Amino acid sequence: MLRLLSVAGSDSGGGAGIQADLKVFAALGVHGMTAITALTAQHTRGVEGVHVVPPAFVRAQIDAVARDIGVDVAKVGMLATADTVVVVADALLALGCPIVVDPVMVATSGARLLSPAKPLFRSSVATPSPITASSTRNWQSASSLKKTAKATSISATKSKAT
Repeated sequence: MLRLLSVAGSDSGGGAGIQADLKVFAALGVHGMTAITALTAQHTRGVEGVHVVPPAFVRAQIDAVARDIGVDVAKVGMLATADTVVVVADALLALGCPIVVDPVMVATSGARLLSPAKPLFRSSVATPSPITASSTRNWQSASSLKKTAKATSISATKSKAT
């Protein structure tokens, strides 16, 4: 059975993050594992709070499942801080597995989950490793990746990305 690791935030409303990833993994018939980067207090109308998991503990979660269960593919979502970006990148690149990056910096409600001004995150997305694919369904996050123009819709984001 394929083993997928989601490294992302927890959405208390169940509509995104780790909860959504595990639903997709189950529907695909693969074994889903998690490394939680942040806990959110959120619902369908917004994010009321974010508690960031210390980067060293995020690394401990990744190492624990990789050492015992193994990881065939990793999927990265909300990382919350630049320090977490560094730790997760280091851990996943050491695994040598394919990585899908779904950069979540802005919740669908518009709440900021990672500052778009973080140059480290921008550079990690702009120059991904050869084993990385990048995609996002969240046009707010996609528009935050663009330095020059703000996209206001999915179609605008697509046109600005090309």
